[in-house]
Amino acid sequence: MVRVERLSDDWESKDVATVSVRDVQRAKVYDAEQLVRGMFDRADEHGNRTVELYGSQITLPIERRFASVESVQTYAEKVLALNWVRAQWDRAEVPVRVRSRAGATAAHYEAADAVLAVPLHTGGTAWALRELVVLHELAHHLEPAAEKAAPHGPEFCTRYLELVDGIIGPEAALVLRGALLGCGVRLG
Repeated sequence: MVRVERLSDDWESKDVATVSVRDVQRAKVYDAEQLVRGMFDRADEHGNRTVELYGSQITLPIERRFASVESVQTYAEKVLALNWVRAQWDRAEVPVRVRSRAGATAAHYEAADAVLAVPLHTGGTAWALRELVVLHELAHHLEPAAEKAAPHGPEFCTRYLELVDGIIGPEAALVLRGALLGCGVRLG
C-alpha cells in the first residue's frame, strides 16, 4: 500500500488516501516461471540436463525438491542464514515460518506475519515443494518495503534472480532471466 497525500485548495488541511500498488507483471512472471519449471521437469524426466538457450548449450543444475513443510522450513532458514544473503538484505534477519496451504494452485507469502505458505502433495503432485518456488517466496520475504513495491515488480524480479543465481546456480538464473525477458518482464 502506498500512502498518497493531497493538499486541499487552502494548503492547510490534508486528504489522505491509501492506494494499492498494481502488480502489473504478475501473470508474466508466473508464465516465465512455468516455462522454467517445465524445462527442469523435462531434464529430470529424461535425464538430459543440457538445453539450448539462444544458441548456447547450457547444463541445468539440479533443483532441490522437498518432502514436507519441515524440510522447506529448514531450507528457508539456511538460505536466510547465508552470509551473502544477510549482507545484501536486512530482512534476512527476520525469521520466516513455513506452513502448509490448503489450496493447490499457488504458494504465497504473508508479509504481515512473515509466513511462507506452500501447498503439499495435492492431486498426485507436489509442484510447489521445489527450490524455484521457495526462492520466489523468499524473494517476497526479503522485500524491504513491501507496502510500497509491486509484489512482482522489477526489484522483486532482480532479487529473485540473485537468489537463484547464488543458490541454484548461474545457469538456472540465465534460463530464468531469458524466460522473464521473453515474457516481457521488466527487471530492476
